[in-house]
Amino acid sequence: MDRLLLAQERLDGEKRRGLWPDRVITDYLDRWLAEKPEACALVSWREETQSVVRLTYRELAERAAAAARVLAACGVARGEVVSFQLPNCWQFVAAHLACVRLGAVSNPLMPIFRHRELSFMLRHGDARVLIAPSMFRGFDHGALARQLQGELQGLARVLVTDCSGENSFEAALAGAEGAPCARGARLEPNDVMQLLYTSGTTGEPKGALHTSNTLLSAVREYAKRMQIGADDVIFMPSPLGHQLGFCYGLQMALMLGIPLVLTDVWNPERALDLMREHGATFTFGATPFLADLASAHDVARRRPPRLRMFASSGAPIPPAVVQAARTRLKVAVATCWGMTECASVTITPPNEHKVLESDGCTLPNGEVRILATDGREAPRGTVGALQVRGSSLFVGYLKRPELSRLDEGGWFDTGDLARMDDEGYIRICGRSKDVIIRGGENIPVVEIESALYRIPAVADAAVVAMPDPRLQERACAFVTLRPGTRLSLADICQHLAAEGFSKHFWPERLEVIETMPRTATGKIQKFVLRETAKQIAPQGGAAVNF
Repeated sequence: MDRLLLAQERLDGEKRRGLWPDRVITDYLDRWLAEKPEACALVSWREETQSVVRLTYRELAERAAAAARVLAACGVARGEVVSFQLPNCWQFVAAHLACVRLGAVSNPLMPIFRHRELSFMLRHGDARVLIAPSMFRGFDHGALARQLQGELQGLARVLVTDCSGENSFEAALAGAEGAPCARGARLEPNDVMQLLYTSGTTGEPKGALHTSNTLLSAVREYAKRMQIGADDVIFMPSPLGHQLGFCYGLQMALMLGIPLVLTDVWNPERALDLMREHGATFTFGATPFLADLASAHDVARRRPPRLRMFASSGAPIPPAVVQAARTRLKVAVATCWGMTECASVTITPPNEHKVLESDGCTLPNGEVRILATDGREAPRGTVGALQVRGSSLFVGYLKRPELSRLDEGGWFDTGDLARMDDEGYIRICGRSKDVIIRGGENIPVVEIESALYRIPAVADAAVVAMPDPRLQERACAFVTLRPGTRLSLADICQHLAAEGFSKHFWPERLEVIETMPRTATGKIQKFVLRETAKQIAPQGGAAVNF
């Protein structure tokens, strides 16, 4: 993989702006190793085994050094890709730090991926080594990893965690212990540090490439805006294999020198216990995580006393969830917007009134603009195409430079639709593919979905386009219901009428489903729902003609 994908123009511009730290993550680890080697760096909870591993900075640095020696023995050279399909655990952190020490490229892979996704990503990324768990959530990842090694010529070695034998990751680390703990890194701040595939809400994974500078600049500005500092403790339930967990869990904790508490399986009752036990002050997750915590059993008595902030990203937070979090959890709620390609770009600091009506305004290291269909900036309050640029923007897609969607000014087309208010706060209105055009008129999808969430029976809601031979598209609502409740299309229409929505915007078909298809970070996979809507469209059924 090419070490440097940055044009000189961008390098010069970033140097003038001074927003890149020009450091790699092990520079921070080395600092804490020198200043407070016996302080707690990491707490790793395993739900299935009910076990915990606690590591000081010295112990974490030793395991990372051993992992680096193991990877080097596997033939991993500078610029080569190391893939790890690991849940939130100490092995994930050690593997990434080892890659930085060696100058290799970290390729986190979500544990939900199976043969189809993994075979594509490992082949596309030319992975040299794959690290996988033996078993996780009842699936034999170790067997799949060994199968893939037999199928992919370039995959030289498979290492498996939590097992014994020749492929054991932990046994390999034990055999590499004893040498002096490594310092520094072969990775430079502008080398490709991370290969991360997009989360799959559109169905087309792309390998986004980041450097240490692009991601650490986002983390630094985020921590400043959220006032996260030396006295904080981060609890991270979101997957480290997603940009959210990677940046604002792993990287932010090491940058600031504060403890990181990990859990590998989301369990809201366990999360409350872990946050109480370890004094967590900050956590970051998708809206369902916040809703689960706020509605947990006896939460008023069991709430973590030091927890002061919950940051959410990925989808608008229903006001009822924000209110429940504030009253039952006694925490401030912040909203953010970002992508694999640019980490967090906008933020609404906690307790601002804008939390209920926006996805934030830009951090100092980024810019956003909304474009109308004619390519000019859209008037305030008007929905248009969201574009971003700034210090945290990625450096391209692996082997697919034509998909980067950068214009001559360095603006990246996010594929999202948004509007901006007079104060510069944006509101995400959906993906460009989520637009529903019924008889030539756009349907405000996000507003309709927000209204559906205000129906007491509705647990989850999503509205997608359903093909129609006369109007081109109609709106189809997919919902999951709360236990013991029922809902009809007539109920939805009555509710939307009471809220003042035009009949033109009402869903014309209702599908009640047991579970909503989601990515591992909680985003609804609307491309799955659109495919379902295509299949049911010819059948007619519960549709209303206006």
